[in-house]
Amino acid sequence: MKKLRAAAALAGATALALGASACGAGNNSDDEGSGSGDSLVVGTTDKVVSIDPAASYDNGSLMVQTQVYQYLLNFPEGETEPQPDAAEKCEFDTPTTYTCTMKEGLKFANGNPLTAQSVAHSFQRIVDIEDPNGPASLLVNMASVEAKDDKTVVFTLKTPNDQTFPQVLVTSAGPIVDEKTYPADKALTDEEAVEAQGFSGPFTIGKYQKGQLAEFKANDDYDGAYDDAKVGSVTLKTYTDSNNLKLDIEKKNIDVAWRSLTPTDIESLEGTDGVTVHKGAGGELRYIVFNLKTMPGDNDAQKLAIRKAVASSIDRDAISEQVYKGTYVPAYSPIPEGLPGATEAFKEVYGDKPDKAAAQKFLSDAGVKTPVTINLQYNPDHYGGSSDQEYNEVKRQLEDTGLFKVDLQSAEWTTYNEERVNDAYPVYQLGWFPDFPDADNYVTPFFDKGNFIGNHYENPEMTALLAAERTEPDKAKREELLGQVQQLAAEEISTLPLLTGAQVAVATDDVKGVENTLDAAFKFRLTSLSK
Repeated sequence: MKKLRAAAALAGATALALGASACGAGNNSDDEGSGSGDSLVVGTTDKVVSIDPAASYDNGSLMVQTQVYQYLLNFPEGETEPQPDAAEKCEFDTPTTYTCTMKEGLKFANGNPLTAQSVAHSFQRIVDIEDPNGPASLLVNMASVEAKDDKTVVFTLKTPNDQTFPQVLVTSAGPIVDEKTYPADKALTDEEAVEAQGFSGPFTIGKYQKGQLAEFKANDDYDGAYDDAKVGSVTLKTYTDSNNLKLDIEKKNIDVAWRSLTPTDIESLEGTDGVTVHKGAGGELRYIVFNLKTMPGDNDAQKLAIRKAVASSIDRDAISEQVYKGTYVPAYSPIPEGLPGATEAFKEVYGDKPDKAAAQKFLSDAGVKTPVTINLQYNPDHYGGSSDQEYNEVKRQLEDTGLFKVDLQSAEWTTYNEERVNDAYPVYQLGWFPDFPDADNYVTPFFDKGNFIGNHYENPEMTALLAAERTEPDKAKREELLGQVQQLAAEEISTLPLLTGAQVAVATDDVKGVENTLDAAFKFRLTSLSK
């Protein structure tokens, strides 16, 4: 994968410029126009937490936001380096100031102008609202944002030479909203966002029923990094059960099934006439989170010993093969194998097979009485229909040691997402779909001060290491720092990585372009699809 971080390395005030001429995609007159009368139906089990970017940091919400909002920079098809979207260009003026110049004549679907003031408002409100389910943690290095005039917005950074900041602009923190309709101090409900029509992406939203469907309509006024929409409308249909999603794509009642089908379903559909299983770049991570405040243990030493004992008791290979049939593979680091800087720190510290003796020693050395009762929470729908099998297998493995008694519980995604940030779950499931293709995106959001997980993990040593790797322009030195980050993560285990997997979409054979959006930028673009 190409990395913007390498291209963005700064020495003193050396500038990185992303000019309009660098844009590898955009509104192409040779493409089908957005006036095409074709329509598509895309099915998913992902739930939308919030259309308003200030209140969401999840894959279901990002799927919607990708279609309807513009960003300063974005990832066109096949690109892993951000290209201009609403911006004409972005560049570092100094090591701590990043300036973007806006395109002329941009507007939202409601007719309001999209200017540098819109951009400053969009980023500042994310920080000010600081919703527990929002992306404020991605902006940890933003000291301030200011619109100098209608065309110029300046970001001042806390730490110089930030190798990740241009890509942060393409994440869940990056959608540009209408300052006239999106309040500075609170997030809009989905219904309010649809009514406001503060959209400037390749699609707008017409009919909308939360948790059921969203109708995307091609936006003829869009001027950005993506191609024009190739179909006039796309209906996103939300399923509560992956079995029904599988049946509808099998019967061709929908055109595309995107997140999440079970491994058994995928295997079955590979032999179904008239549909194609498309697989793309991986990067999705499945892991267990420990709430350091509410997890079992009488003190910090006992809590750490319990986490180490859990890490020593898990058989990832068994979960991979028995539950996921190899569509997910073992993960021994918060950074997936294949990304520059990735190690297998958890394998090095705890091995790749369960070790009851090691687990017992961790507990006895800390004076922990066994069996330890663990309240383990998982979500049955958001991370695919196999989550129940996955976490029943985790329960079985832990209890087979005789060291643990597991109380396994589940909750629907909306409730789950609210309760997990309110310390309701001592130990629980989460998954991660990367914001951008770089190792830092797998560590800073999890382990930095004020991380999005909200599990009360904070370590000045880790914070310093993360700041160092984000600002290190030398590739070898940066990978060494990332190795230290992973080693410390394995020693402290605020999260326990389990599995990593690929992107999978299933489409009827008359749908084109699916493979074009399953790339390493990890954004599902409806503009890629046509019939």
